[in-house]
Amino acid sequence: MEFGLWEKYYIEILEDFGFSRENDEESAKLLDEILSTEGCLTLDELSQIVGFSDKYIIFGAGPSLKEQVIFLKENYDLKDYVLVAADGATTALIEQRIAPDIVVSDLDGNLDDILLANFKGANMVIHAHGDNIEKIASLTSFFTNVLGTTQAQPVGNLYNFGGFTDGDRALFLSVALGASEITLAGMDFGDVVTRYSRPALDNDLAKADEFKKKKLDYGEKFTQWVIDNENVDIIKF
Repeated sequence: MEFGLWEKYYIEILEDFGFSRENDEESAKLLDEILSTEGCLTLDELSQIVGFSDKYIIFGAGPSLKEQVIFLKENYDLKDYVLVAADGATTALIEQRIAPDIVVSDLDGNLDDILLANFKGANMVIHAHGDNIEKIASLTSFFTNVLGTTQAQPVGNLYNFGGFTDGDRALFLSVALGASEITLAGMDFGDVVTRYSRPALDNDLAKADEFKKKKLDYGEKFTQWVIDNENVDIIKF
């Protein structure tokens, strides 16, 4: 999605949630400064790394995730796919001793598992927004093979492929990387959150609050946009 089109949705999101565009831009500027110093991936470089396949599996952190990860592990040859974990979904893969090829994260998943995935070879797509400035400042430098993204105007080394939640941003990223087939696992949306998306939960599942439910609604909306507008086969469980 080109930024000119995305910006219309972005303005709607800012108004709907009461987010600050200035804070988003401040976070993006900080991430760009860190990556300029530490080094980062370009889209072309990431595309070359994952160019072994144009078939992707995106793992979201929905309630079906654990079951679907086990099913895919037992019935698919995962080496034939680029595996993309949306933030906390990384934990479900690590539990099954699966290393994703890409982790798309705004750094609010289980950081131990995300760091382990990165150590095992996962490329990081770190997203800057107004609510994670402190995490961008304190955590970015611990990761290697990082591509930076923003939901505001792209700046410096950063990209904006479209999308709002980790899951649908992973979908837009996969399209930008040239995926021709994308399987969605654990991308349930709805009104239930899991310990994968909220590591501090006491139980495996909980009812989503209104803020999270609204975010999931946007994630579902943008997923449908890709289905309707991009030349890619989407497979849903």
